[in-house]
Amino acid sequence: MASDAKTRASDADRDQTAAALREHLAAGRLTTEEFDERLNRAYSAKTLGELDDLMADLPAVDLDQLPDASLRRSGHDLPPAPPRPPGWIQTGQGRLSPAWRAAWGSWLAISLCAFVVWLISGASGAPWFLWLALPLGALLLGRWIVGAPARSERRSDRPRRYHRHQVP
Repeated sequence: MASDAKTRASDADRDQTAAALREHLAAGRLTTEEFDERLNRAYSAKTLGELDDLMADLPAVDLDQLPDASLRRSGHDLPPAPPRPPGWIQTGQGRLSPAWRAAWGSWLAISLCAFVVWLISGASGAPWFLWLALPLGALLLGRWIVGAPARSERRSDRPRRYHRHQVP
């Protein structure tokens, strides 16, 4: 891969090595454990020499000759993200992102508490807990259908407030 093993590796170099490792895994040249270890080392490699060391005992793979090479070049076959450190929290932007799950969970907890209070109070009369659960649920459902971000997903674009001891 490299003419000089001390040259710093780019993200594209790491991705190319990861794609070649996936091909060797698919061909049966690597076990899953070996693949995982080499993939972790590929994404943490600093130089092209480190990437070359990962591929030293494997035959060369021409990624452009594979059947899905046109998809890979057009960006449809993106490599997986590098492994995340322990304790990493996903901050997805999709419909089932952690923020939306928290919002739906909060609604469910509030509605359930009101329902339980209604049951404990004898469940007599009209089901008043619905006056709480239905409007809140309708608002939440409307925002979810429209695709509006949940509250915690919007905080990142707010300007940060500085304490008086911090310099902006």
